[in-house]
Amino acid sequence: MFVETLAAIGCGIMFGTLTGLTPGIHINLVALIVLSLAASLGVQPILLGVFIISMAITHTYLDALPGIYLGAPDSDHALSVLPGHRLLLRGKGHVAVLSTLVGSLFCLMMAISLYPLFIFLMRLIHERIQAYIGFILIAIMCYMIFKEKSWRKRLLSLTLFFMAGSLGLIVLNMHSLSQPLFPLLSGLFGISLLLLSLANDSSIPKQQKICDAELEPKVICKAVSASTGMGFIAAFLPGFGSAQAAIIAQQLVGKLGDRGFLVLTGGINTANMLISIATAYTLHKARNGAIIVVNKLLGEITLSYVLIFLASALVVAGIATVLTLKMSRLFIKVMEKVNYRKLVISIIMFIVFLTFGFDGILGLYVLMVATSVGMLTGLLGIGKNHLMGCLLLPVILYFTL
Repeated sequence: MFVETLAAIGCGIMFGTLTGLTPGIHINLVALIVLSLAASLGVQPILLGVFIISMAITHTYLDALPGIYLGAPDSDHALSVLPGHRLLLRGKGHVAVLSTLVGSLFCLMMAISLYPLFIFLMRLIHERIQAYIGFILIAIMCYMIFKEKSWRKRLLSLTLFFMAGSLGLIVLNMHSLSQPLFPLLSGLFGISLLLLSLANDSSIPKQQKICDAELEPKVICKAVSASTGMGFIAAFLPGFGSAQAAIIAQQLVGKLGDRGFLVLTGGINTANMLISIATAYTLHKARNGAIIVVNKLLGEITLSYVLIFLASALVVAGIATVLTLKMSRLFIKVMEKVNYRKLVISIIMFIVFLTFGFDGILGLYVLMVATSVGMLTGLLGIGKNHLMGCLLLPVILYFTL
């Protein structure tokens, strides 16, 4: 059983690397394929569960790379694109990746050490907090708007928040789209940023392969604590994901700088995925696709299964850290040999091709509209964080209506 478990972990890491590095291919898709083939595979359900958990944890480590180097974010890393791209244009793309790794690794260890507390708190506050989360999000939205320094910027930020929110409501209710988040987020946060880089005639400088400065322990502590806490909240509230958790965490801890913010976003994704296992065990409810599949495979997640998954996550964390660092250096080697303008055009064409492959002409239309809205932030001098209204507004309405 020990050898089989290690094999399941190895396969999970391999597939998690594939999904993490390939925009548009999500762990939920692979997990559903595993579920459909489970009966014919002849593999014990617990081993399939270990495979899916290992894949999911690995994915949270590596999925920062497409956002930082290619500007093609998924829903969990949309906010990290801008600080990651800023560091990339300063020759510190590898430093940006290293920052997300710090968050992922520290939050995973903190989440495991606090697991008994999380299980206790879920049972205590689950029903109480759910009734107020919509109003908490409204308060966060108002704070985001009113912290802008002028009434002009506040009005523009509010307008862009509702523009993105309305677009999100429309796109997420288009049931004919197989991958609604891919063109939505790629347009708002990816292609819009790349087009503005082309317009500004930006170029990628030689990338540093080592970290030139240490993160302050105070920044790491603030980011990791906020990430783990908000990852816990996101793990058991329906409709409340890592992106929304990142917005709240950012407002709670204040300014962290680009690297500190990347620590925060990297940590939330890993903590959220790991603590989702506790949600399935404690509340018998799963809040993301991968955990839903694991629940169906096992029938019920027991304490012994939880311990196996946590042990597997620790093994995966070490290997995924090394893998992410090596893949980051490989990205640097490739990017140093390619003309930046040609690279950006190739990335845009790749995203357009994927969008058309997933959802045809309708997907391209969503991508075009989202890109137009995304470019407004750069042209008007407004922070892209307000574009997270595309996910925040639907959740607010979910909890309040």
